[in-house]
Amino acid sequence: MTSRPDPMKSFVGVMSATLVLEVIVVLLALPVVAKLGDGLATWQGVLVGVLALLLLATCAFLRRPWGRWLAAGLQVVLIACWFAMTALGIVGLIFALAWAVLLWMRHDVAKRMAEGRLPSQQAE
Repeated sequence: MTSRPDPMKSFVGVMSATLVLEVIVVLLALPVVAKLGDGLATWQGVLVGVLALLLLATCAFLRRPWGRWLAAGLQVVLIACWFAMTALGIVGLIFALAWAVLLWMRHDVAKRMAEGRLPSQQAE
């Protein structure tokens, strides 16, 4: 007897990959800070570094029920950084849209799972 695949386990991988991509994009703001600001040791450089670390650390909590909401909350923080660095606000808006789509897809899969409509749940 084979066990059926759990789509929610693979969804954690998708969310982690999205966060890692977001970390890379946020870290790409460091050259902008170095060029336009007074250097990386300014509060803007520290802000970018702290945000990147928080996004990366969030990957460890995605298996928990509140982990995906932590990731979504960080998108709000990134959008609020618009006032510190416009580039971070724009990145926040783009990734907030991506997270909205991801959370909608997760909700849709969970609904279909509860109704027994997933292809893996169909009788052979």
